[in-house]
Amino acid sequence: MKLKFIAAAALAVCASLYAEARKIHTIGDSTMATYDENTTVTRGWGQMFQQFFKGDITVNNRAKNGASSKSFYEESPYWQSVKKQIEPGDYVLIQFAHNDEKSNGCDGDELKAYYKSIGDETKANATDYRGTTASGTYKEYLRKYIEETRALGATPVLVGAICRKYFDGNTIRRNGRHDLGDKFDLIKDGKLTTGNKVSADDHTYDYPYQMKLVADEMGVQYLDLTTATKELYESYGDAKANELLFDGNGSTHTSAMGATLIARLAAQLMQKAGILTENINLTSDLSVNPSTLDFGQAYKGQTITKDLQINGFDLTPEEGTVSVTASNGLLLSADGENYTSTATLSYKGGNLIGSVKVKYEFSAAGDVNETITVTSGDKTVTVPVTGKCIELADGVPTSAYWRLEKDDECATEGPVSSLGETYSEMKLQKYSSPNANTTWPEGTGFDATRKTQRNIIEGESWPAGEIDEVSTRYIEFAAKPAKGTKLNVNEISMYVCGCGGNGMRCKIYYSKEDNFANAVNIADFSGAMKANDMMEVKATPVLELNENETLRVRIYPWYNGAATGKTICVSDVKIAGVAVDSTSGINTTDSTEQKAAKVYNVNGMRQSGLQKGLNIIVENGKAVKKVAVK
Repeated sequence: MKLKFIAAAALAVCASLYAEARKIHTIGDSTMATYDENTTVTRGWGQMFQQFFKGDITVNNRAKNGASSKSFYEESPYWQSVKKQIEPGDYVLIQFAHNDEKSNGCDGDELKAYYKSIGDETKANATDYRGTTASGTYKEYLRKYIEETRALGATPVLVGAICRKYFDGNTIRRNGRHDLGDKFDLIKDGKLTTGNKVSADDHTYDYPYQMKLVADEMGVQYLDLTTATKELYESYGDAKANELLFDGNGSTHTSAMGATLIARLAAQLMQKAGILTENINLTSDLSVNPSTLDFGQAYKGQTITKDLQINGFDLTPEEGTVSVTASNGLLLSADGENYTSTATLSYKGGNLIGSVKVKYEFSAAGDVNETITVTSGDKTVTVPVTGKCIELADGVPTSAYWRLEKDDECATEGPVSSLGETYSEMKLQKYSSPNANTTWPEGTGFDATRKTQRNIIEGESWPAGEIDEVSTRYIEFAAKPAKGTKLNVNEISMYVCGCGGNGMRCKIYYSKEDNFANAVNIADFSGAMKANDMMEVKATPVLELNENETLRVRIYPWYNGAATGKTICVSDVKIAGVAVDSTSGINTTDSTEQKAAKVYNVNGMRQSGLQKGLNIIVENGKAVKKVAVK
């Protein structure tokens, strides 16, 4: 009896510890994902979700561009890494459908197998495996997420996918609500039929409806964000919704305003369902996202710009202004062009959804601790601003450089080795100029005759219906430091363009994880690739690469419609930084003292003086000459 009492008491203590969730993990696709404000105006609603919670609640937005219920589960960087972050008492919000429709109602693997069975390798190669069947494999993957979330002691919540802005008159049509019943493909009895249709009351191909069935079957809460966004878009109408709620690149991805309103709808649905009601904050008269603005690490002399989202609902008076003031060193802009220490946002109707850009130049090594004050009437919100300015330690200038004019050879300088260029579902077409009218950015010295590496999708036919990256299709460049050295990377750069039409799109990321987890976006050309116009990509990451780590840079291309023969041109890929011996690192202290000349070998190892072989003389952190000793 005593043991039973102790066990019951222990369970009660555990229950009290986890009575209030610490994290809400959001998993889904690009409509939920987090975006870099310096590369795109697109925002996902998961990115805006945090501001609608109070208390000890943290939103961990792990949604991934291009993910379907299948690909997010099957590809190692995603669901498996999220599970490691889930703790008992957490919630997991699950939204998929957009990319589950990739095979127009068929399962992608089944469709690929069908094409192979009839000997059509071209169509088999062009088939996107991410597709699921609404009433079949889609539901199977949802069940997996639910079961595995519960096994971790957390609570799964299914969320209907937000609508696409597909208007038919004044209403969102059927396929905009992720119901493919008006036109779908079907494999039955070994045959593929296309353009099939079922009645409006047949929900066999309706993804949100099938998700609701899984929720009922497994006793899971279902948030009908599909209907909520349908009503939101219809309340604005096609033109106004396009102007205010979307990012200007189609009918799927939202702007900051659209993402914020959808995030608020999701919080309202949670409150209505009785989920974390004590922690939901819907009627705050002023909120700022993020609540702490962290610039992260930056090199001395680097300038970084961040977005600060400022929202107000039920503001009094109903018409007025919100003032934003920055402390010393920070600059603000409401229009993205004119920067001062203050900014003003106007609002009407008691509601404000706006943002200011915050710019900071890292001029002295050490920690950054500044503040931004947001004021509306007698309401004031103070936002801490943090960061760290660092200096590179003395070392050897190092780079891996792929010119890509006639081959894929990599020229290296310093203690670094290239792991070469690799392809996944892409291939080299040829080396040539994109076009006789090709333009290059000023200062390159290149003209239209300069050759580039032209790459094309396997099978040479780009599929229809792609609006975002495909996680299994990419071009990769990789490099790693030599043994015994550490590489402090401070540049990743290249030139890219589309060739053969204006429909080429791409995103570019880097990661030092073997499975490309925690990838960082450095370029987003979701709607801005003009054919034959070479565009520069240049990022300044603060990245320390140890001798056993590899830096991978990936280009993820897609085309915005079915097309044949279109290529993506790549040129002058560079990974650069400063190499030091593995016991050195990044210098975070400011010093104005003149640094004495130091001697390093070609592997970046510090030497007491000139030694046999090639010696590199470094003064003030820069290599000034090389000395060979026989």
